[in-house]
Amino acid sequence: MPQALEPASSGLAKTSEGKAAEVEALIAPALQAMGYDIVRVLLSGGERLRLQIMAERQTDGGMNVDDCAEVSRAVAAILDVEDPIESAYTLEVSSPGIDRPLTRLADFDRFAGFEGRVEMVNPIDGRRRFSGRLLGTRGESVVLDCEEGEVALPFAALHKAKLVLTDELIAASRQPAHPDMPIDSPAAGEAVAKEN
Repeated sequence: MPQALEPASSGLAKTSEGKAAEVEALIAPALQAMGYDIVRVLLSGGERLRLQIMAERQTDGGMNVDDCAEVSRAVAAILDVEDPIESAYTLEVSSPGIDRPLTRLADFDRFAGFEGRVEMVNPIDGRRRFSGRLLGTRGESVVLDCEEGEVALPFAALHKAKLVLTDELIAASRQPAHPDMPIDSPAAGEAVAKEN
């Protein structure tokens, strides 16, 4: 069974872009001081925007409903003062879930041994999408064992990546001693707190 490493709070990351990156820059210091790492900040929607913040505890990578509520209150207070989003929006704070996005270079080491799916910004050897077992990192590249063999993909050219929901990943998430997916992490879904 794959063993994952401790949660990473530093290193190369692709956790947000555009206005969401501005929001992340505002809230990250407070959340880090509270003991949380940001996994992803996403701003989406049309007339009614949705600001989604995925976070996890720095200590064990878990995130339960109480954690989500605590983060939600802190983020709402910061955004009420800073007001970086001009129109109305719904704030949603959630755990990354089991088939979580892989947004930091260190995530590929942390979840080595599990199945992953990676999409590149531009094609590499005629392909933009790669699936396979995560083998970790090599320098600033992520390494996957795909059907055609081992492939190293530059993290800087990555568009998005996530874990693939497999029986092995579900089983690992249910083990209380698993360092990255503690028992209070949502095995059947995601812990979510919403505010309007």
